[in-house]
Amino acid sequence: MLSLDFSHPAKRVRIIYRVGLVFASLMLFCHAAFADGLELTGSLIQGGLVQGHTDPQAHVVFKGRPVRVSSEGLFLIGFNRDEAPRASLIITFPDGHKKTETLSIAQREYDIQRIDGLPPGKVSPTKEHLTRIRAEAAQVGGARTRNDARTDFLAGFIRPVEGRISGVYGSQRILNGQARRPHFGIDIAAPEGTPVRAPASGVVTLAHSDMFYSGGTMILDHGHGLSSSFLHLQRILVEEGEYVRQGDIIAKVGATGRVTGAHLDWRVNLFKTRLDPGLLVSY
Repeated sequence: MLSLDFSHPAKRVRIIYRVGLVFASLMLFCHAAFADGLELTGSLIQGGLVQGHTDPQAHVVFKGRPVRVSSEGLFLIGFNRDEAPRASLIITFPDGHKKTETLSIAQREYDIQRIDGLPPGKVSPTKEHLTRIRAEAAQVGGARTRNDARTDFLAGFIRPVEGRISGVYGSQRILNGQARRPHFGIDIAAPEGTPVRAPASGVVTLAHSDMFYSGGTMILDHGHGLSSSFLHLQRILVEEGEYVRQGDIIAKVGATGRVTGAHLDWRVNLFKTRLDPGLLVSY
């Protein structure tokens, strides 16, 4: 396994990432040191996650929003699927002086994935279903607002389940012939009942047995607003508020919600920013 291991910040990782039928070899991992003690480690690419290190008393703003800085000076920033080529990072140090870094974000091309055979009501929901969908989206959004000082992400990430990759991050979805939102996770095909393991330690912030689109749904918070979501679960084996450790069995693969077969949809968010789990582990 190749992993984005934050416990070794100087490590370089080459990730072989499958997009459709083409393998793309991408040098995605950077470790850059700047003046004033600022360091950035991670993936400067759409869907990427970067860990920063600076003065613990510094104030960090990324794209106009304040960022939590740990007592050791660690912070996280991330880039959306359609992130612009440039992003601004501003550090204000304890003595009052500011440093602005303009980050260059690598752009990506995404696959188009066509999925047929879905129940029509799951592609074009009724008004009643839309009310339910909005309520469930609010629950998911609320679970992703948590901003703990914990740094469980420092140990890196492992695969939550083994299996064939049937869907990748960023791909444009054509469902029953209709264009829909892009996919924001990795789909891992596995038999129903296959154990799902925690990719990193964290606190369970959502455990819902049956959401309209995602079926059995669980969210695990890793600290600093970084979270993993697990969709289409057959069964959830943990409860909201429970702390689990990396590698613990937390759920079972299912075929619930909007699916054509059993698989795990694993997603990673930094608050509202949708990240690519494929940049955290290799498949």
